[in-house]
Amino acid sequence: MENIAIIFAGGTGERMGDNTVPKQFLTVEGKPVLVYTLEPFQRHEEIDGIILVALREWLDYCHEMIVSWRLDKVLAVVPGGVSSQESIRLGLEAVQALCGEDVVTLIHDGVRPLIDSGTITRCIRSVKQYGSAVTVSPQMETVLYGETADGPCRIIERDRCQVARAPQCFYLRDILAAHRRAMLDHRLRFIDSASLMQYYGYALHSVRGPMENIKITTALDFQVFCAIVTAGGVQRWISRDEGEEMPDHDP
Repeated sequence: MENIAIIFAGGTGERMGDNTVPKQFLTVEGKPVLVYTLEPFQRHEEIDGIILVALREWLDYCHEMIVSWRLDKVLAVVPGGVSSQESIRLGLEAVQALCGEDVVTLIHDGVRPLIDSGTITRCIRSVKQYGSAVTVSPQMETVLYGETADGPCRIIERDRCQVARAPQCFYLRDILAAHRRAMLDHRLRFIDSASLMQYYGYALHSVRGPMENIKITTALDFQVFCAIVTAGGVQRWISRDEGEEMPDHDP
């Protein structure tokens, strides 16, 4: 195995305003959001396996979901930790146990269902060429920087800004070593894998991804995703060929 996706789906969905069902398990037209996320990796010919990191109390549901939706690339379902950083580390350790340390790992949010096949391909190529791949999209609005929310600020040149998204991808040996150093240093609040890797001196290489590669965090995000599904747009984006140009605006 050369390329393994780690999908972490351990969030409880507090910002959705409804704690009954975590956002990754909400259904749209009869299919859980998490299945929409897993399917592009399941279908991609260069992805050799998937590790799913999920809430402990939802593990049985995840196993049933994998069977029901024929997600046979899922090698293991791992219970998550108390934070996203710990959950990712547990997923990385599962990859090491199953596949060794020389594989490319693509770390992706379970609530980012609009990832396309071309971005996955470019991420794999970037890791093999540069050692890393951080999926990004262009910043479309004016960005201001200030020390406080309501104090003096200045505008940052928008053309030089990009929004970090996922997947964020590295060789397993590198990202796992960084996680272990963070544990020893008691640095347990990195916002994402890219931030952790940069802190420990690893170079980051960006890979352009689609604007639609949103993370479902709020009720509004979920409504946007529902609208895309209803309009029949999901398959269009996840199956986009890697050679296709991506639009600079919403379709």
